[in-house]
Amino acid sequence: MSTAAPEAPARTVPFEFFDTHVVRTRRLGPTMLRITFGGEALRHFTSGGRDQRFKLFLPHPGQDAPVVPTDAGDAWFTVWRSMDPSVRGIMRSYTVREQRRFPQHELDIDFALHGVGDPADAAAAGFVPAGPASRWAATARPGDRVTILGPTVDDNGGVDFRPAPGTDWVLISGDETALPAVAGILEWLPAGTPAKVWLEVPHAEDIQTLPTAADADITWLVRDNTTDPRTDFHLASVASAQLPDGTPYAWIAGEAGTVKALRRHLVGERGFDRKRVKFTGYWRMDTTEEQLVEEAVAAAAGATSE
Repeated sequence: MSTAAPEAPARTVPFEFFDTHVVRTRRLGPTMLRITFGGEALRHFTSGGRDQRFKLFLPHPGQDAPVVPTDAGDAWFTVWRSMDPSVRGIMRSYTVREQRRFPQHELDIDFALHGVGDPADAAAAGFVPAGPASRWAATARPGDRVTILGPTVDDNGGVDFRPAPGTDWVLISGDETALPAVAGILEWLPAGTPAKVWLEVPHAEDIQTLPTAADADITWLVRDNTTDPRTDFHLASVASAQLPDGTPYAWIAGEAGTVKALRRHLVGERGFDRKRVKFTGYWRMDTTEEQLVEEAVAAAAGATSE
């Protein structure tokens, strides 16, 4: 997951700042890049699994490390917001793909690089990064420093996938930006859990093997294979599917317009209880990351002044 317009969280227990660095990078396909972060500070980072999100602060070009008011306590967001945008750390939300404590403390984060070519070709003509986070990720090298604001206990507010008691089966839908979260959810689901899953990716080479003990029926929607608008393509597949009997729980994430259309379909046409549908727009078509951040900062400022 990458959310360009994160909410304004308070730095309160169980969340802390962690200084960490790039250990290695690995290309997973044309669109996805995995970056492994390490550092002794990560011994206190505790993922709740599933769709665990956290804040990632990146440096601007020319900075050795992101500028983050880590000593401001619960006022960190107010201080960060008041800083010069060209100086303060670039803040994004991402999902934990995997955490390891042995043989050393490491954290895997998968980045969706929209508009970015192979990192090895970063200097080639025509290399056009989609935004500052993609630009940083595509050129990240071992030793590059970042700051993380993340949980220190596994039961924390950064986990959204929480099926209510009485759930008989789950419906999961996302695009490539939600792929790391979906992978984490599938790994977490108890053995035999019925799951209907739709994953939308740009290219067939972006399809991944997703380990799970659940009884998961996964449909991969490859945008290269259609000329339909992405929302229509995704919605048509879900709308034509035969769904299991019983009480469902739905988790939907990705492009905001598609997420909204899918939620409307599930609640309005499939009869899902709206309280059993968790939906999150990770990004919005025709809107840059920085525009979304500006909207979030403005909204947070308005809420603070009320």
